[in-house]
Amino acid sequence: MLKFIKGNLEAIDDVSLYPIISLLIFFIFFAALFTYALTAKKSHINALRDMPMDDNLKTYDHE
Repeated sequence: MLKFIKGNLEAIDDVSLYPIISLLIFFIFFAALFTYALTAKKSHINALRDMPMDDNLKTYDHE
């Protein structure tokens, strides 16, 4: 099975570029998420933290 997959991938030009691109997307996403978590206001984080237990939160019924 691996020989079948490897044979198909070798036929693609510049296939070694795809793992590098996927690693960059992964790293940029988590770096941005980490930056957001560090720079977010404490009041906003607390509001998000309390959302699941807030009974006064408006719910939207799609009836």
